[in-house]
Amino acid sequence: FTTLYHLIFIVKIKIIMKLCILGEGLVSLTLAKALVNEGVYVDVISTKKKLNYNKAQTIGISKSNIEFFNKNILNIEKLLWDINKIEIFSENLDNKKILDFKNSNQKLFAIIKNSELYDLLFSSLIKSKYFKFKSKFVDKNYGLIINCDSSNPITKKFFFNKFEKEYDSYAHTTLIEHEYLNNNHVASQIFTKKGPLAFLPISEKSTSIVYSVKGKTDIDLENLIRKYNFKYHIVGIKKSYSFKLKFSTLRSYHHANILAFGDVLHKLHPLAGQGFNMTIRDIKELLKIIKYKKSVGLDLDSSICLNFERKLKHKNYLFSNGIDFIYEFFNFENKIDTNILSKSLYFMNKNKGINKLFTKFADTGI
Repeated sequence: FTTLYHLIFIVKIKIIMKLCILGEGLVSLTLAKALVNEGVYVDVISTKKKLNYNKAQTIGISKSNIEFFNKNILNIEKLLWDINKIEIFSENLDNKKILDFKNSNQKLFAIIKNSELYDLLFSSLIKSKYFKFKSKFVDKNYGLIINCDSSNPITKKFFFNKFEKEYDSYAHTTLIEHEYLNNNHVASQIFTKKGPLAFLPISEKSTSIVYSVKGKTDIDLENLIRKYNFKYHIVGIKKSYSFKLKFSTLRSYHHANILAFGDVLHKLHPLAGQGFNMTIRDIKELLKIIKYKKSVGLDLDSSICLNFERKLKHKNYLFSNGIDFIYEFFNFENKIDTNILSKSLYFMNKNKGINKLFTKFADTGI
């Protein structure tokens, strides 16, 4: 009788450990891979079976998130380019360095191409018996639905109540090819009068550019890069692309058994490279909740949404507003035409305790 009971219990768990993810992007596949690794059946609802990411698009992943990713999702070490120092400059101080962050020659974070990470996740998932792509969504089939798709009708219907702010800015991204630079592991960001410009190395001969500029999409990006570049001997600049910037965070994380996730849940200014890192931290917490449910044989249902919101809503709100504050801090300096704020940071940088606090904030969040 005991053996029969256990067999029925195991079968039941296999049947109920299933959910669906709306959207086919990088966040969707990252979350899907984390879940199938735990033996959860995942259907990704998508009109396209595979996306083609722009080759110029990159993301930074913090050290602690890399460790989590390698251990719990997929080993991505071979795709990473380590960054062991970050230097911050201000045009208001004649491009003088006002901040730097380093960690005893250990990496602070790493850069990875979106396209390469996506392809690796995709090729791994399609081999898993726990994973399926589906083109049609039938909500009655799932106890838990995770919405990563900003364009899905569900988003417009249920996830419209949010804190939102327009930056009146566009992020312009590209890759520069340059002469070989030994030890190209130092990222730099210049707070220009037009907005923050980041140089993010991805090899000895190429560096990713993210320039967030106020105003229209039509800018002379190549000349602006050359104007503020003081490090690289540029031999070529790849085709660029741009996207509008805004800040948003949902007031409610869920509707019934549908949980908002990724960009649907929160959007940040890219100046600190924290958008995807926030999502990885969200995945950590979601995974803990689902693993517990699975261990005690409970359904994947709306209670997960409630637990997730209870654990993370206040932390995410504080963290995202902290990133917004950094942007407004430098934006305010430009508005009042002064350099006193940059000078203050320059002197604060000499305080090792403050420097360590900023580094920890960027790595692990709140």
